[in-house]
Amino acid sequence: MIRGIRRTLTPDDRAASPYLELPFEVPVGVDSLEVRLTYDRSAGVVDLGCWGPSGFRGWSGGARDRFVITADAATPGYLPYADSSRITRYGGVSQPDGSSPRRDVEPGVWAVLLGLHRIPTGGVDVDVEIELPASAPPDVEPPAPPVPSPRPRRSLPAAPALTWLACDLHAHTVHSDGSLGVAGLAAQAVAAGLDVLAVTDHNTVSHHVTLPEVAKLYGITLLPGQEVTTDRGHANAFGDIGWVDFRRPASTWVSAVADGGGLLSVNHPLAADCSWHHPLDERPPLAEIWHWTWLDRTWTGPLAWWSAWGLGTVPVGGSDFHSPQQGRPLGAPVTWVACESDDPTAVLDGLRAGRTALAAAVDAPVLLRVDDELVALGGDGTVLVDADGRRRVVRGERARFAGAPGPHRLETPLAAVVAITP
Repeated sequence: MIRGIRRTLTPDDRAASPYLELPFEVPVGVDSLEVRLTYDRSAGVVDLGCWGPSGFRGWSGGARDRFVITADAATPGYLPYADSSRITRYGGVSQPDGSSPRRDVEPGVWAVLLGLHRIPTGGVDVDVEIELPASAPPDVEPPAPPVPSPRPRRSLPAAPALTWLACDLHAHTVHSDGSLGVAGLAAQAVAAGLDVLAVTDHNTVSHHVTLPEVAKLYGITLLPGQEVTTDRGHANAFGDIGWVDFRRPASTWVSAVADGGGLLSVNHPLAADCSWHHPLDERPPLAEIWHWTWLDRTWTGPLAWWSAWGLGTVPVGGSDFHSPQQGRPLGAPVTWVACESDDPTAVLDGLRAGRTALAAAVDAPVLLRVDDELVALGGDGTVLVDADGRRRVVRGERARFAGAPGPHRLETPLAAVVAITP
């Protein structure tokens, strides 16, 4: 059975709500469903997602025009409906061909969710086809690449019982708009010399289930994350906390993430058309001060934003990696986090405590707080700048300074930022 829905979306629709639900009924006894979206992509941008009778079932934004959901598998970005109570049995114990019992998707009212991201003045025609059951199986992740040889871990001085871990806190896979599977991303992270990688696909948690197994195989900590994404700003929610409803006001994201034991970070607050505009009653504990879009580090915009927003916010950095073809590697920038172990919970604890240091790359100069000192490594000839703008030239590959409150940074003599510590 195929059901077609055609709508002409207009700026009036976008003004009424950025999201449009198209409900459809799934009867009892259906083992899969398929949704296909067609529109003129040169005319606008329409995002794609799905809700089931029990709630969220997936989101792919503008990255896909088709998804399939079954009881046991789903297109990346979407969640299978794995409910053993909905097994349809043929002949009492199995299907007629002797195979395992078929499991059905949840019957009831589902909805295709369209995100009206960019709608032109003249409108855009949208065609949605819903097929029950699906005509083909779901897409799958790319095959896992071989495990690369890890780079030697950089030895950094740390306070007793702590170790500095090299972290990239912003990266994407095929579960949203990235080109690699979770395993492919993990392999890239190991080759880049990272200890921790946060996998932060847009508005979905479908990737979370594979993270522990892949992390064990590749010998890296994979931190569960999701990039809560709207046209008024993005925020990374770190931790295995369940799905965060991006349709709700951003002020609810902060409490929802905190109640789940996670941490929320404002992402790339000054980045092109996805800068931060959301009003907040309570500010998140983290902010992505260093994003790959800081192309010229003599620009003081990120530092000025941090100062205006509040220097008590813990600074982090992330590459926002999507694909090797973009030429933007993982770990550039890198967030060093002083942790008691490399367990995801310990990484969250280190972030929560503000034990971070930002640098351009794993092997780049770094400025650390160690006990009551500031330690500059690999920064010979740079300039240490304190919270009040006082400057001291760094001499030697390992230079120590008396600790002082407030953020400090290393700059080149021509004022390009090299490293930051809160």
